[in-house]
Amino acid sequence: MSAPAPSPLAIVDAEPLPRQEEVLTDPALAFVAELHRRFTPRRDELLARRAERRAEIARTSTLDFLPETAAIRADDSWQVAPCPPALQDRRVEITGPTDRKMTINALNSGARIWLADFEDASAPTWENVVLGQLNLIDAYRRTIDFTDAASGKSYALRPADELATVVMRPRGWHLDERHLRLDGQPVPGALVDFGLYFFHNAQRLIDLGKGPYFYLPKTESHLEARLWNDVFVFAQDYMGVPQGTVRATVLIETITAAYEMEEILYALRDHASGLNAGRWDYLFSIVKNFRDGGPKFVLPDRNAVTMTAPFMRAYTELLVRTCHKRGAHAIGGMAAFIPSRRDAEANKVAFEKVRADKDREAADGFDGSWVAHPDLVPIAMESFDKVLGDRPNQKDRLREDVRVEAADLIAIDTLDARPTYDGLVNAVQVGIRYIEAWLRGLGAVAIFNLMEDAATAEISRSQIWQWINAGVEFDNGEKATPELARRIAAEELRTIERELGAEAFAAGHWQEAHDLLLEVSLDADYADFLTLPAYERLTG
Repeated sequence: MSAPAPSPLAIVDAEPLPRQEEVLTDPALAFVAELHRRFTPRRDELLARRAERRAEIARTSTLDFLPETAAIRADDSWQVAPCPPALQDRRVEITGPTDRKMTINALNSGARIWLADFEDASAPTWENVVLGQLNLIDAYRRTIDFTDAASGKSYALRPADELATVVMRPRGWHLDERHLRLDGQPVPGALVDFGLYFFHNAQRLIDLGKGPYFYLPKTESHLEARLWNDVFVFAQDYMGVPQGTVRATVLIETITAAYEMEEILYALRDHASGLNAGRWDYLFSIVKNFRDGGPKFVLPDRNAVTMTAPFMRAYTELLVRTCHKRGAHAIGGMAAFIPSRRDAEANKVAFEKVRADKDREAADGFDGSWVAHPDLVPIAMESFDKVLGDRPNQKDRLREDVRVEAADLIAIDTLDARPTYDGLVNAVQVGIRYIEAWLRGLGAVAIFNLMEDAATAEISRSQIWQWINAGVEFDNGEKATPELARRIAAEELRTIERELGAEAFAAGHWQEAHDLLLEVSLDADYADFLTLPAYERLTG
């Protein structure tokens, strides 16, 4: 008697989308279902392990390098797999969501890499999930174009040799995709995003002389990296592509991952390409993990925590040393400034800050860095060109001068800056404005001339929570309290209504965004991720 056929994936509560049948084919869904069956149980175990580790940090208020993996760190003989030609030169990377216009503009931007983002820069509406995949398929087929309905301007791809190489970022392990279920259980968004992209594009990318390249977000341990490695091994066998075709760059954007950088590269060594030094998510992770640690872990205003802060320098320099020791690329952080068409003086000041930031990264040994807007590509390119010249990277700079102790990574109290009242106001403003846009399906949002994504909202609401729970007294003499946060939030709603007008204000999700920000900022039980309760409110 033959075994029963496995259950198929079910598409649940989703309105049909144009051309969705090109993405949601039966073979593609069968592949995603098999990923789910094999790997979701381990995903669930690792999420539970995150909670256990958080509880241990709450008990000890410290972190250290893992004693059980000391042999991996001490073994100087291992290296990650040789870098494929398409990823050798990563001196400027542009980030952004996979809507049709952004897909064309990012590929045409002049950057060497485009981080095609299904994670923090994309609100996971069903439309964004499915049509984002379709846009990438069309881009690789060179059948993509776009005409802006408002301006009439048309967009098309440049010649193939002028396009950025795509490195796709799926959702983090903690997020589910409610519209795809197997036996009633939602499939992890990470496996949906990875699975659909890999199934449709792996062979096509190989034929184009590139490959399926990925950024892995929100990783908290080398065990989570090992899970990704096992997903890659299975996927390559399933699709009949050579082992080692996949390349992954891991975002070191959690404080726990910062203590396991070598182990993460080792777990992915046959597929590893590099590590990236994030900023907002990294600070969010510090607050989340050390929120019970007392005054010495209280962060000042987010804009006061620059990459030159001692504990941030320790993190970035350790990342460069670790990567180059193991033959991997070290990729720097985001330049989030959005140029203004109306304020040339503001642009000049901001461009100088971007240039100084990128000059510092290039001088520190990074092989590339991120920007959020095409106008910043030439500035970042100039900074890295000055250091790299014709070389594709500087992995030969081993940074053996760097010495980082475990305590250096969490020495938050080395900062002179303190939280300010204006910082609280900004956190409320950005939080409300970003969440409202996210609830409308926008993940990358220009707010006060900065490109903000979900990581911004996470650090904003985390700082409100931390300052209130730490009883911070601000520079104006006011104390951080729930009542103060509510007062500022109410005033911000009134300000936004005056800006927009009553009709436009009523058409948005402003009250809902206000309520959600206060919920995740004021609740005694700190929500692990803002996007979890936000996803419950997301339509589409």
